[in-house]
Amino acid sequence: MRAIVITRPGGLDALEIKDVPVPPRKPGWVRIKVRAFGVNESEVTTRKGESDAEVTYPRIPGIEGVGVVDEADESDEAGGLRPGQQVATMMGGMGRSYDGAYAQYVTVPAGQVIPFETSLPWDVVGALPEMFQTAYGSLTRGLDLKPGQTLLVRGGTSTVGLSAATMAKDIGATVISTTRNAERGDELRAMGVDHPVVDDGRIAEKVRDLVPQGVDAALELVGCTVLPDTFGCVRVHGTVCFTGALGGGWTVPDFTPFMIPSGVRLTSYAGEAADLPAQVFRQQLQAIADGRLMVPVAKTYRGLEQVRDAQADVESGRTPGKRVVLLDD
Repeated sequence: MRAIVITRPGGLDALEIKDVPVPPRKPGWVRIKVRAFGVNESEVTTRKGESDAEVTYPRIPGIEGVGVVDEADESDEAGGLRPGQQVATMMGGMGRSYDGAYAQYVTVPAGQVIPFETSLPWDVVGALPEMFQTAYGSLTRGLDLKPGQTLLVRGGTSTVGLSAATMAKDIGATVISTTRNAERGDELRAMGVDHPVVDDGRIAEKVRDLVPQGVDAALELVGCTVLPDTFGCVRVHGTVCFTGALGGGWTVPDFTPFMIPSGVRLTSYAGEAADLPAQVFRQQLQAIADGRLMVPVAKTYRGLEQVRDAQADVESGRTPGKRVVLLDD
């Protein structure tokens, strides 16, 4: 099969197309014929050699993918993972501790395979697994968001931020979402955001102008560098969920619990495929088909030959939305 292989960390030229053996399937694993995969910041980090010790080389990157089952255990076939079944997979060390989805075939543990049936095109479905899992887990497990509540998404033009906004609107929440570029306000509104806010590093006063008592929930995607300011946006007994650090800053120097305002709750989310149940994923696919959920796809690329272009565009950050690579039959 053809695959993107990183033999050593480096620039875009480290993404090499190679002919490699089709991966053998181990017991308890599923082999998937890949039809599409998303391109993510974490794969750029892997390519540069900036990931943690979990990543070894040579490595086929790719933390998510969609396609059809090629081969599975008989027990998994009885449970629905039969050859030809549409499936999604993500996370769980994929593309890091074992080879990922930048390839024509990938093998993954059966427990992180989500079966589905949809007539949506592969490039749409291929955009979903990682960003929808992260957004859904953050809103439900992290924030327990309810209809009628107010949500702040800090880092709103990221793929997870855009997905969280459209999911929150479907739940019935009012959404405030941030961008560092005032010209992107219309893009946020197009995804259902009620109140775009320009983030200059200090937004608490702006948010309180919109919601004087403070928001019910805040999804922190920018990082610890702005976390104290995010606390100031949240009402007493409201919750901040730390999910990402797009601006860097995964730790708070000299942290003390008294940095958290009285009565404000701080939690985090760093989940896996199992946090996106198959039933929920099917509901999300139907909501997309019905027009209730929007998928923030920035661009679709065709074939492994365009993976370098996709990663370059991810690094540039010029256009919000997901980059998806579509493979031929």
